[in-house]
Amino acid sequence: MTVLKGGVLPGGLAEAIRATAEDIAAVLRSQGADPGRGGALPVPRSTWTVGEAAAHLAQANALMADLAAGHERPYGDGTPGSLAEANERALAGFDEREPGPLAEMITAQAAAFLDAVEQRDREELLTTPLGRMSPAVLGSYLLTHMLGHGYDLALALGRPHMLDAHRVELSLPFMTHAMPTVTDPEAVAGLTATFAVRLRSGSGFGVTITDGRVRVDHEPPARPDCTILTEPVTFLLLALGRIDPWPAIARGRALGWGRKPWLAPRFPRLFRAP
Repeated sequence: MTVLKGGVLPGGLAEAIRATAEDIAAVLRSQGADPGRGGALPVPRSTWTVGEAAAHLAQANALMADLAAGHERPYGDGTPGSLAEANERALAGFDEREPGPLAEMITAQAAAFLDAVEQRDREELLTTPLGRMSPAVLGSYLLTHMLGHGYDLALALGRPHMLDAHRVELSLPFMTHAMPTVTDPEAVAGLTATFAVRLRSGSGFGVTITDGRVRVDHEPPARPDCTILTEPVTFLLLALGRIDPWPAIARGRALGWGRKPWLAPRFPRLFRAP
């Protein structure tokens, strides 16, 4: 297959994937002489331990590398519930829970993804658990997934997390691609509203909900019902369900205004992170 000149992934994405994997590995390796205890620690806001979350990341990175190589890997039907079930089945068949070996797997599979994805055509559509994606969106998916679980691991182990504004910007192609798929049908039932979502770094997008049907646009609408402005890391943590809206609003990290400002704290709950 011909690789288009200049690389398949957009600028900075490959470096962010590699660096995030290394940052997660460093968090896991921080357990030092007592790795077994670290693996057994609970992950906040999750039913998983550190060892289980790290094992999931190792498996997910391997899955992404296979998808980037053009292999189809059935993994649920794209809904959050089916993905959660697929995760549990995969974990049940995978015994490794020690942070050290899992750190090596996470970085090795991220590197395997980068090697495989550069053999694709930029315009090719690859089959994934959340629908067909270009290689660039798949790379954004991998980064977003690592950032969410990497944050969990850092929080559980008392280490600095690896999220920053640049990495959040690189997550946006996947986030906007996935939003219609991960909409919570009950949360949007009967809702009609337009949202302009803006990050303080300058990026933004629009979300239009019409009687529960969701459309995402690359540009915010000119006259939205609700404008949401968030600090970038806060945006990703809200979107992935890692923090709650009201504390973020109280600290000034997320603001909402417009004809229907009361929709701002409701917005993150319209979606279910896979």
